[in-house]
Amino acid sequence: MNPYHTRGTEGASAVEITIALYGGIIRFMYRAIEAVERGEVEQRRAAVKRAMDIVIHLQATLKMDVGGAPAEALAEFYASMFALMLQGSRADSKQKFERVIACVHNVRTAWKQVARDPNVMGANTGADWQAANESSGIVAGSGAGSSWMT
Repeated sequence: MNPYHTRGTEGASAVEITIALYGGIIRFMYRAIEAVERGEVEQRRAAVKRAMDIVIHLQATLKMDVGGAPAEALAEFYASMFALMLQGSRADSKQKFERVIACVHNVRTAWKQVARDPNVMGANTGADWQAANESSGIVAGSGAGSSWMT
């Protein structure tokens, strides 16, 4: 990570960093779509690789021993987004990249809700988290604190 990015994340919570990383995935998927539209294979591959690198990082920072069902659901989500990105890149498919964007956007919205109200994950049953993720194909378990991420 370059010094600019390091300074930009100083003082940020794990949830805020996660939201920013999801934004990066979305941004790189839009770049991949633009590259597909222009027929630029190398740019598409580079954009998809950057998005995949973010997903790998997110997967690697999950604390499965602490996170329980929500961490398991995120692990499955990351694996499916990685696979969809790979399929989209191999097929030169804007539709698959658009699906990644839609799914990541939905989960990012849930993280934003957690950022606004940390008790969404800590004090309740996790129903808000589950509802926000069902449209992405994620079925999260009941509440766990945000300490299970990074």
